[in-house]
Amino acid sequence: MTGLFITLEGPEGAGKSTNREYLAQRLHEQGLEVVLSREPGGTPLAERIRELLLTPSEEAMAADTELLLVFAARAQHLAAVIRPALARGAVVLCDRFTDATYAYQGGGRGLDAARIAELECFVQGALRPDLTLVFDLPVEVGLSRAAARGRLDRFEQEGRGFFEAVRQTYLRRAAAVPQRYRVVDAAQPLAQVQQALDALLPQIVERARG
Repeated sequence: MTGLFITLEGPEGAGKSTNREYLAQRLHEQGLEVVLSREPGGTPLAERIRELLLTPSEEAMAADTELLLVFAARAQHLAAVIRPALARGAVVLCDRFTDATYAYQGGGRGLDAARIAELECFVQGALRPDLTLVFDLPVEVGLSRAAARGRLDRFEQEGRGFFEAVRQTYLRRAAAVPQRYRVVDAAQPLAQVQQALDALLPQIVERARG
């Protein structure tokens, strides 16, 4: 793998998609190839799995079903998009990756982190993100932003306790491995968030050209 794998993580309403586009533009300006993707999804097949995961249904989805669907989509995404892009030296900017699984299915659903880790190793092998940006903000702010976007998906309909667990899981993971994670205060105005990204840009560019 010769490229650079950057993931953007955070709860609903954190601004990951907006800031992914901004970071991509800044990296393009440096002459780097940038591939934008997201999870769950990123390929036509994985996007169909995304629909299963996000669309509310009368039939309750078991937590184990949810976990396995997430990793099924991830396996396809890695094979079709992420690994080929990294192999040719591109910078991959992915809106969510396996940290989201630890946060949502582990923290939110209460599934054992060791079980998630087994699937992580099975599906990803040794591949891990080079840098993970965690866009953090209070739960009530994120939920308010999500509600303003319109109809809520299956995850966005969860209660506050679920999202508090998601947030704390992200923060614990970032604190445990500070060399890989950067926590960005996403409650700030967008201009200040993007200033924080600009401050990281020289380091990212240097690693990408490594």
